[in-house]
Amino acid sequence: MTTITADINNVSNETSSQKKKIPLKGMMNNVMEQFYSAADHIEIHPNIRKILSITNNEIMVSFPVKMDNGEVEIFTGYRVQHNNALGPYKGGLRYHPTVDIDAARALAMWMTWKTSLAGLPYGGAKGGIQLDPSKYSQSELERITRRFTFALADNIGPEHDIPAPDVNTNSQTMAWIADTYMSTRPPAERSANQHVVTGKPDGSGGLEGRDRATGYGVFLNIKFWAEKNNKSLIGKKFIVQGFGNVGYWASHFMEKEGAKLVAVQDASGSIRSTNGIDVEDLYNYAKVNMGSISGFHGAFDLDNEKFFATECDICIPAALGNQITKENASIIKADLIAEGANGPTSVEGEKILLNKGKTILPDILCNSGGVVGSYFEWLQNRNGELWHLDEVMAKLDKKIRESFNKVYQYAENEGLDLRTAAYCIAIRRIEKAYIQRGIFP
Repeated sequence: MTTITADINNVSNETSSQKKKIPLKGMMNNVMEQFYSAADHIEIHPNIRKILSITNNEIMVSFPVKMDNGEVEIFTGYRVQHNNALGPYKGGLRYHPTVDIDAARALAMWMTWKTSLAGLPYGGAKGGIQLDPSKYSQSELERITRRFTFALADNIGPEHDIPAPDVNTNSQTMAWIADTYMSTRPPAERSANQHVVTGKPDGSGGLEGRDRATGYGVFLNIKFWAEKNNKSLIGKKFIVQGFGNVGYWASHFMEKEGAKLVAVQDASGSIRSTNGIDVEDLYNYAKVNMGSISGFHGAFDLDNEKFFATECDICIPAALGNQITKENASIIKADLIAEGANGPTSVEGEKILLNKGKTILPDILCNSGGVVGSYFEWLQNRNGELWHLDEVMAKLDKKIRESFNKVYQYAENEGLDLRTAAYCIAIRRIEKAYIQRGIFP
């Protein structure tokens, strides 16, 4: 133990203020500012601060794929592995035009904090392909996915780095990845590699309830917050940005609890109804309308700029990052912002909201139901078990309640906002692992 302590304590003279002068932008600026704030509060060891400030591995691959018309297109894919002090890298793959190395870095760091906060034996990773999936056929997306998996090769693996669905990817995407990866293994090893990804279809090693885990987690965090504040969700008005998997399921459970959906925004536009929008009706409409909510008969069109100004009690940003900024944070009416997306609130936007007395349920806590569900699926595959929906939902409830209570109590004791409290808990757990194990060699 003496050697370990001496190793960790061998520090340079570089100060945290010097580190903060590194020019950053976008989501990277947000995640690093959030990290610095929590690291300063807990007075993290300078050497561990250095380690957590950088990513372990950054993989960029370019690969050709033949399109349906016979032409060949070149795609660029990314996988960033931030830290694996607590276990294998874990994080989603997204297909979106905004995917680049900086976005992947930020999202991978958020995953490290998220898995640590949830008490999971995982590190953090993220990645994806820079493309607009709406411009490609199903068969083209399959070939793109399989070729990307082959290009990643041994950079992923069931005990090394385990991808999952994210923006514009789903259980079908994960099934293609799993099949491609297993097909490249020797026959005797194939069945043992099924847990190379999570979020697979139920019939291909997936977990019952994994589809709703993230949205259910968002709902549970809102419910637990309401309980702590002696509030009921019955009759509470809420708005949702993004009506994909997370936005839909969060809305589904909120409505079941008695809350009323009054506005929704997605890439196609914004809609509003003071009488309430029926969640299942909107879901069924979007399903036959290419995923778009535009033109829904049960609501009126709303200017996108006015969406966040909608009169409501709860706001659930469940789309992309950097949606609530210094430009629009001041118009938000909701008292509670529950982050279903990763990094939806900029640092400047958050300061405005906190100064106005708003509460923010941070992404690394609020949307952690997805990675908790992924962990359950990973265990199910690893152990050759089959878990049923009722026990999965009960386990999710228990795990997320534990995380929420831990963060809420820490924030109360330390006089902190919930995000800083969540970061402090997450970072402290990783710091402890480094102090106990030391730095090789």
